[in-house]
Amino acid sequence: MMTARTASKFRSLFTIVGGGTTVFVAHALFTGNEKFYREAFMPCLRLVSAESAHVLAVKAASWGLGPKAWQHKDSSILRSQLWDRQFRNPIGLAAGFDKHGEAVDGLLSIGFGFVEVGSITPKPQDGNPKPRVFRLLEDKAIINRYGFNSVGHEAVLERLQRRAGSMSSMSEGEPRGILGINLGKNKTSADAVGDYVEGVQKFGALADYLVINVSSPNTPGLRALQGRQELEQLIDKVLEARSSLSCPRKPPLLVKIAPDLTQHDKEDIAAVATRQKGAVDGLIVTNTTISRPETLQSTNKKETGGLSGPPVRHMSTETVRDMYKLTKGQLPIIGVGGVSCGADAYEKIRGGASLVQLYTAMAYQGPPVVNRIKRELEQLLREDGFTSVTEAVGADHRGSTQT
Repeated sequence: MMTARTASKFRSLFTIVGGGTTVFVAHALFTGNEKFYREAFMPCLRLVSAESAHVLAVKAASWGLGPKAWQHKDSSILRSQLWDRQFRNPIGLAAGFDKHGEAVDGLLSIGFGFVEVGSITPKPQDGNPKPRVFRLLEDKAIINRYGFNSVGHEAVLERLQRRAGSMSSMSEGEPRGILGINLGKNKTSADAVGDYVEGVQKFGALADYLVINVSSPNTPGLRALQGRQELEQLIDKVLEARSSLSCPRKPPLLVKIAPDLTQHDKEDIAAVATRQKGAVDGLIVTNTTISRPETLQSTNKKETGGLSGPPVRHMSTETVRDMYKLTKGQLPIIGVGGVSCGADAYEKIRGGASLVQLYTAMAYQGPPVVNRIKRELEQLLREDGFTSVTEAVGADHRGSTQT
């Protein structure tokens, strides 16, 4: 029989061990211990469904849980000036993670140079039936068919207005995070152009840049808007809406395109995007792909939807290179697709991307991947003799190395 004294000792021991474990876990989480995230925390998240893990991650970021960027101050070599904004580093979070604008500042605090929210549709919509997100563990990839699930313009607008109000009270010396707002159309809308125009009108005053997303594979008919005539009409209308904004600053307008484009499609998009009258301010290259590379190992590869992660990296990077050449380097490009390390980001930058975004790498590696990519990117830039990331943009089109 265990005596009362012995039982008391065991309780004390468990309290000490439990408390010590809690302290260790908390320290690992908030300092961004890469090994802890890779070997313990992220595998635990995979015990729940992919969508549940996504929701939990957004909630955690909205509560400010996670490693903080102040522990890893960005090097000046990573800074760049784009449009009229200063980016403290070129690594951003792609749209699709924070769909409803819930966690912008929490995500910026992880170390991202910019965060893009959305896609946001005018009216609330549930998106496609569940399950609609699938891990391809063997490929470190994801297939999603969310279908623009959105709480709608009004709910997101209210959140972002509150954020803008709180930021206006920040001291002048504090760093300002860059916010992109990605706009979509409602699935049952009879007026796709009108949906995007409404988005520009609603969010133009709050966005550092706006994105017209015409490339999601999960909304029927959406990718047809990438056709030359359709794209011209759409851009004309949204540019007109932007010009009519009452705010003094008119946000840059970007178009997000798919990787599943023919050469003719790319040429048409480049021609429309760089028109003398009616040009856009940049391109996001690329969205997820509907193709399935033969290298895929997971049985989930049969699921319909957009594929993201390492399997789309080469296709995305080649599209970045193509669009940079077709636009003659005139338009800033945000490269996205399969970025999971510094070398991946550097490859896109040398291919013509001024900025880079990631998403799927967060799902597999957790928040520490952001600072690791920045650290590796800085090293690669220095090794090749660059003094700023801007110098490296499009370097592969000028020669193999910096001279």
